[in-house]
Amino acid sequence: MATALNINGQERSFDAPSEMPLLWVLRDVLGLTGTKFGCGMAQCGACTVHVDGKPVRSCVLPVGNLQNRTITTIEGVGATPAGARVQKAWLDLEVVQCGYCQSGQIMSAVALLAMTPDPDDSDIDAAMAGNICRCGTYVRIRAAIKQAASAKA
Repeated sequence: MATALNINGQERSFDAPSEMPLLWVLRDVLGLTGTKFGCGMAQCGACTVHVDGKPVRSCVLPVGNLQNRTITTIEGVGATPAGARVQKAWLDLEVVQCGYCQSGQIMSAVALLAMTPDPDDSDIDAAMAGNICRCGTYVRIRAAIKQAASAKA
């Protein structure tokens, strides 16, 4: 089925079944491999992208449900002010260890700062719940979110 979606500010057309999860359209059909497959059950957060600015798990989201919606992936989030601040903080504080979960972590952090520009620890805990990091970089993730929040224009 021919489909067109706004992904990272560009209209992208492709053929895929409407029930195919967005994750597989991004990775296998469009070649946007920054969004990762983790659990396939929307439990780990590795596949997090933004749909209309809100973080969603792309591994369980049928692409047919996304007509007239705006999708942002890790490849495009740096073009937003919050995304640029979060990515800079991630690099400054060397958050990444193995890196596998980090695109989902960044996407959740950017959504948090877009909705709550000056989050406290409980805001961070709530927004980042469900984003699992097997390497345990949670302390650095929290510090990077706080740095990105304090760097706002």
